[in-house]
Amino acid sequence: MGAGKTTVGRAIARRLDRPFFDSDHEIEARTGARIPVIFELEGERGFRDREAHVISDLTGRDKIVLATGGGAVLRPENREALQNRGVVIYLRANPHDLWLRTRRDKNRPLLQTEDPKARLEALYEVRDPLYRECAHFVIETGRPSVSGLVNMVLMQLEMAGVAKHPAS
Repeated sequence: MGAGKTTVGRAIARRLDRPFFDSDHEIEARTGARIPVIFELEGERGFRDREAHVISDLTGRDKIVLATGGGAVLRPENREALQNRGVVIYLRANPHDLWLRTRRDKNRPLLQTEDPKARLEALYEVRDPLYRECAHFVIETGRPSVSGLVNMVLMQLEMAGVAKHPAS
């Protein structure tokens, strides 16, 4: 959450001339409801059920770029679908940087607590090993620009023989 998946994913899709999907945006489009409303009405479990369905559908498509929600890796079936049906890039950021990027965002239901930074640290402890489990590549986000991250991802994909790195 806040690592730049959507921003970087959209830029990569543009550079590779592939369709881009964000699983959270797809859930909102299919339900007609914002993520916080889904959480409020159905709880996290209901949201995760919807997320698993959307990820299963999207990972069945060819030559797309997909950004998932931060908690998508919590379900084994999502990790399996992502890992077996595509190339997974984990944009890794430390909890402090994530907090700086998300602290004013009211569209993140899991961070609507008294201590969102502590919540991010707890989420990171659970999710980081799961991201690593299904990732083909891990890219430390640190503080590079979006274009720098995009170039790092494209270089990894090119070295893996997955995609040609088009000229900028």
